[in-house]
Amino acid sequence: MNTSTFFDHWRIAENPFRGEEARSDTVFAKLAGASSGTSGSGGAAGAALVGSHAVHSDFEKIVGELTRPSSSIVFGEKGSGKTAIRMQLAERVARHNQNSPSQRVFLVPYDELNATLDRLHTRAGGKDSLRTLQQIRLVDHIDAIISSAVTRLVDRLTGLGPSRVESDLQKAFRRLPKLARNDALILQAVYDSSDLATDRTRRVAKLARVFPPRDALAWALAVAIGWLPLGAVVAWFLIEPPETQLWETVLPGVGIACAALYVGILVGRFVWRPLSVARLAHRLGRQIRTLGRSDSSLTRSLSQLRAQDRAPSRLPVTDSDEQRYAMLDRLRGVLAGLGYPGVIVVIDRVDEPTLIAGDAEKMRAFVWPMLNNKFLQQEGLGVKMLLPIELRHALFRESSAFFQEARLDKQSLVERLSWTGPMLYDLCDARLRVCLAPDAPGIALLDLFAEDVTRQDLIDALDQMHQPRDAFKFLYRCISEHCSNVTTEQGQWRIPRLVLETVRKQESERVQGLYRGIRPA
Repeated sequence: MNTSTFFDHWRIAENPFRGEEARSDTVFAKLAGASSGTSGSGGAAGAALVGSHAVHSDFEKIVGELTRPSSSIVFGEKGSGKTAIRMQLAERVARHNQNSPSQRVFLVPYDELNATLDRLHTRAGGKDSLRTLQQIRLVDHIDAIISSAVTRLVDRLTGLGPSRVESDLQKAFRRLPKLARNDALILQAVYDSSDLATDRTRRVAKLARVFPPRDALAWALAVAIGWLPLGAVVAWFLIEPPETQLWETVLPGVGIACAALYVGILVGRFVWRPLSVARLAHRLGRQIRTLGRSDSSLTRSLSQLRAQDRAPSRLPVTDSDEQRYAMLDRLRGVLAGLGYPGVIVVIDRVDEPTLIAGDAEKMRAFVWPMLNNKFLQQEGLGVKMLLPIELRHALFRESSAFFQEARLDKQSLVERLSWTGPMLYDLCDARLRVCLAPDAPGIALLDLFAEDVTRQDLIDALDQMHQPRDAFKFLYRCISEHCSNVTTEQGQWRIPRLVLETVRKQESERVQGLYRGIRPA
């Protein structure tokens, strides 16, 4: 017998236990739909019940109150469901935004870290990756988060990017106070990471109705100030020539003064101003190390700002965190005016970037600057940190001074994202139900096993797996082992206790070896 025949007998349309990565798991996507009552069989209430079993018991603590975003720190092993929680959080935020349009939450993912770390590595010389990561500052993380948020917002405002223009968002943007619109333009000019950042600056400036002086206006001003007085003097002398030698003595002086003023205006407008803007762009590029834009791109964007908005005191040109917090305040002010009073930043997959590659010391160097109470406890900003379990071990080796600064007691800390046997049973049972064919009779997970296998036997076996990923592997191996030992003609459609016990022992040894670090996943 093969597994396809086994599933066909039970009217299971899709293998419930194949997925090991939430991002590519179609069954998880169905469960997410069931949790919102949009899919499944047996009515919306039944679908919601099925979907609720896919949510970890600590999920509500991690999410918190979306109308008052707060920070959470979660530690979990590989396969414990951190990425699934991130996806469920995004779905919860989308549903909240649909139901509460005046209290929406702007979601900022901070999990595509390869490009960010590569730019930092290049700035640091590109030699020792650990040394590069040890040089990361809190302001680098804040810059990267602001850049991600600004880029996503400008995508939706301009349509010059992967997102389509949202006309309602554009209308709300035009209704913002002038100061907020100007803040949005400053944020875009400084933090937009798009390849089309310069064109997007012009588009945002048009939407914001902020128009800096143009070159033609500067030329007209130079002509008016530099040559019109000289022309008036010449016309006066031509109309009423003086009887003295004033013509020869005064007129050349007036001409020289006007010419000098004219040249001074041109030098200031077309030489000094571009040089000062380029110098400012260079300083910004050196400080915002995670941005990845060239000095020329920053220069072209900054040149479209008003002179007072380019004041160094208003821009992050030093390593001071106060300037970054000021930029975060601007961002929250703009988003609040657009109907997003709350912002949630989700940090995940810190072990995956090439520069880190799962190294605990490198992960520690990357994450630790963000364990700062001031950063994590900002009004209207919630930081959800989904971290590998290795960092939990490193955390408890820190000094009391570190804990005093981080104040983890205020961050909704989940020390270990653990799953019990009953939780894994409910999860696997929910996956099985959502994979049944539309006209299939309802079955439970226990129905796949022989009559001498009790629910508690199955729960005890799943309890030894600890994580959803290992639970799925265990159940799929049970099905595979059973199918490989019987023929279709025998018609033995239930998995006997002997197969359950044999696979349980083997998988339990594999999981223990994984935890001791003596075998791969």
